[in-house]
Amino acid sequence: MTLPDILLLIILLVVVIVAGFFFLNRWAYKKLDQQEEMIQRQKMTQTAYIIDKRRDKITNVHMPKAVMENIPKRAKLIKMYFAQVKIGPQIITLICDKNVYNALPLKKSVKIDIAGMYIVSVAGMKSPAEMKAKAKEKKAKEKAAKKAAKKK
Repeated sequence: MTLPDILLLIILLVVVIVAGFFFLNRWAYKKLDQQEEMIQRQKMTQTAYIIDKRRDKITNVHMPKAVMENIPKRAKLIKMYFAQVKIGPQIITLICDKNVYNALPLKKSVKIDIAGMYIVSVAGMKSPAEMKAKAKEKKAKEKAAKKAAKKK
């Protein structure tokens, strides 16, 4: 094989890999949209007392046996965010997103939206766009303060 043949083969391989990732990404976004739609249909608002929250593997968290049987093998290997909450007389462990996990206050009663075993949102929680805007404002203020300190 000559050098041009090897380069052509490498370019072809890269194109195939990029195309594969493109179609895999489209498939994943379609699946994500379907899941979001289902969550929005099933969510309900509850008042819950947050007992504990942690990031751990699902095998180390006390989940019902029926839930553990239906979880895919790959989900058992990754760490997820969990919150142990008391809703009425029941103490249950719920799964949540990183943004929700960060917004949950410990040892306080809050209104949460839940869909099955998943905490969708917390009452008064800021959207990701608002959190990014606030972080940008904070960075800009810090830069301005540093510039002012350097000028003195």
